[in-house]
Amino acid sequence: MPAFQTSPGMRDLLPEQSARWRRLQGVFADVVGAAGYGQIMTPLLEDIGVFARIGDATDVVTKEMYDFRDRGDRHVALRPEMTASVCRAYAQHRPTPPWKVWYSGSNFRYEKPQRGRFRQFDQVGVEVLGVDDAHLDVEVIALAHEFYRRLGLRRVTLVVNSLGEPEDRARYVEALRTHFAGAQLGEQSRQTLERNPLRVLDSKRDVDVEAISTAPTIGEFLSDAAAEHFETVRSGLDRLGIEATVEAKLVRGLDYYRRTIFEFQGGTLDSAQNALGGGGRYDGLVEALGGPPTPGIGFALGVDRTLLACDDEGVFGPDERPLDAFVVDVVGGGEAVEVTAALRAAGLSADRAYDGRSMKAQMKLANRSGASHAVIVGPDELASGTVVVKPMSRDSGEQRVVARSELVGHLAASLRVDLAGAASPSIGAPAVAGPDDGARTRGTATSGTATPGTSTPDARAGDTAGPGPSAPDDTKDDER
Repeated sequence: MPAFQTSPGMRDLLPEQSARWRRLQGVFADVVGAAGYGQIMTPLLEDIGVFARIGDATDVVTKEMYDFRDRGDRHVALRPEMTASVCRAYAQHRPTPPWKVWYSGSNFRYEKPQRGRFRQFDQVGVEVLGVDDAHLDVEVIALAHEFYRRLGLRRVTLVVNSLGEPEDRARYVEALRTHFAGAQLGEQSRQTLERNPLRVLDSKRDVDVEAISTAPTIGEFLSDAAAEHFETVRSGLDRLGIEATVEAKLVRGLDYYRRTIFEFQGGTLDSAQNALGGGGRYDGLVEALGGPPTPGIGFALGVDRTLLACDDEGVFGPDERPLDAFVVDVVGGGEAVEVTAALRAAGLSADRAYDGRSMKAQMKLANRSGASHAVIVGPDELASGTVVVKPMSRDSGEQRVVARSELVGHLAASLRVDLAGAASPSIGAPAVAGPDDGARTRGTATSGTATPGTSTPDARAGDTAGPGPSAPDDTKDDER
């Protein structure tokens, strides 16, 4: 066993896993970018006061934050969530509202690791600051809904509720405190009741079920304005064909929430840990962080749990796109330097072998890489200014001798890749010709079946390497 390993609740994301994460983040960026959201990147480390505004009675603040004093004796914390950081940035930089931003990154909470929950976890999310309009609530919810649809998820349920105005919420909290004070609760919920009665509603423990089922609901305490706001949100979702279930006991654990709150739940996950993501409106957080009174709304979606749901539904699997080419150079290795560089500059993916390996060893690596084609340079090809292009699957055509100046075009045509707008690489001499606008043209391969200058073993000798395992995650507040 190695002397050093990852700490509990932490993990490495290996290339086959991180590639899937990047694709997910790309899908999210496309969805929200089309709605005018720009990316924000905030520090991992903030003054602890930024996160204390989340709520002194929350587990996040009292139990879960990684906080310490730095070498300048400043009390700082690794961010446990990103909404407070975004609101701090708004208060500091004072951008023109409405300010529509999205983010993607890691957060840290010291809690018990379990399936889909880690102490370092990633989220994607959005925040909009400066608009107090129920129709914006609809837009924000719809963006998350569209993201899940783009991933291919079909067993995701949207639940919504309203926490009303601060005065409505305060009356509701007192009603809950009174109700639970005379009810049968487990010891853990008794402790929660002292800190935050709303969080008792989240309990899934058998001993608490009856007390929670008979508890009052927030709808009984909503003001007329809050009720009208919530009805506008529900009507807007209906107009978009987004099915939403009102869950009267849905709450959010962080103190800054008011009015609209929502949660997306995965139908394939355990009911106690089925929240894929969620969010809501928070119209007082910027002011608490030293900025002007500013309405806000947003959500955070847990990457790990979202990918678990994708695994369970059999969608958005690991990317199985192969390399376009693997360059086999048996004349010293220098030719592979030029060929791989030119292919990559043209927008094709390419790899190669190192350490002067034999033809047989290099072809084994080409086979293992999953590349669509091997590009072979032997003594005869070097002398004639050509390469051998060998399809790596038996049903993809015959290998051919191609002039080096036409290699990019030949591969693009074989792969049906549009390289318009790519740079014009040079593979030796002459350089590949392109139109005036720099767009790549598909070359014409030299006709005839090739016999490379050195013997070429059959491709795909049953030695394929499949994609690596998918990574598991977390959501906003305790759903992350």
